[in-house]
Amino acid sequence: MDSDKYLEGQSMQRPPLFESDSFIYWKNRFETYVKSKDLDLWHVITNGDFQPIIQNPETKLDEVVPFEKQTDDLKRRLAKNNEAKMVIYNALPRKEYERIFMCNTAKEIWKTLLITHQGNSQVKDNKIDLLVQQYEQFVISEDESIDSAFARFNTIITSLKALDEGYSSKNYVRKFLRALHPKWRAKVTAIEESKDLTSLSLDELIRNLKVHEMIIKKDSEIVKAKVERKYLALKAKKESSDEECSTSGSEDEEYAMAVRDFKKFFKRRGRFVRQPRNDKKTFQRSRDDKNGKSERKYLRMSKSTERQEPKSVYWRFLER
Repeated sequence: MDSDKYLEGQSMQRPPLFESDSFIYWKNRFETYVKSKDLDLWHVITNGDFQPIIQNPETKLDEVVPFEKQTDDLKRRLAKNNEAKMVIYNALPRKEYERIFMCNTAKEIWKTLLITHQGNSQVKDNKIDLLVQQYEQFVISEDESIDSAFARFNTIITSLKALDEGYSSKNYVRKFLRALHPKWRAKVTAIEESKDLTSLSLDELIRNLKVHEMIIKKDSEIVKAKVERKYLALKAKKESSDEECSTSGSEDEEYAMAVRDFKKFFKRRGRFVRQPRNDKKTFQRSRDDKNGKSERKYLRMSKSTERQEPKSVYWRFLER
């Protein structure tokens, strides 16, 4: 059979297509499909073909009934053997069909598929041990959603069931509660106090936790929005304060520069005025040593000139 041309689900007459990579998944779906069609077919696949045997009412012994003596009811019952083989054939691709071609009964075909893809009893036990270890070590991280955690958990318990190994529903509930992150501790305590865990189903627990998860998420978004608004307000206030400080600093700097320029201006002006006075005093002292009384007279004239000269020089400077 060409698997690319197999359109599963278009007709209820076609069983689920075989999946070697997900054998346990296919096995469960195939079993459900066969049982939904005819329970006698599943009986043939798991227990073997119906035999053309009836009990002799006189001897009370089972006897093989020849075909010509078989009743219509017995023939319909024997036809289930071929129907069971056919339902398996319809689910297998060509490669798998070649593997079970030499099998004579539906039971032999089914057993071959189980050994090939699921392994013998030793392989089965090893798989069970691995799944049990995964079950016992199952934990839920802080950021993992309930949906994601339940999907992982469900894969483990489904695989255990497919290998005829599993725990009770009560054990599933307690295990999932213990696997939750400590941030859920308050909710776990509330559930344990308000619910009867012996009657609480895993599906009901998941629904309860998902509702609480939505509430936590909504509260977290509200808190986050408040913190963000507060941050933006503080940032705007800081920027406004920095701008005012910058403006004030610029004004202070301009004022300081003006004061410095003013001082420099009058320093230059003072040096220009005082310099002639110093020169005249030096000239006067040198003349005093030479001329005696006449020098005192010149000195009085010099002083009178000195009081007038700075003023004229000063105003000449300003006019420039």
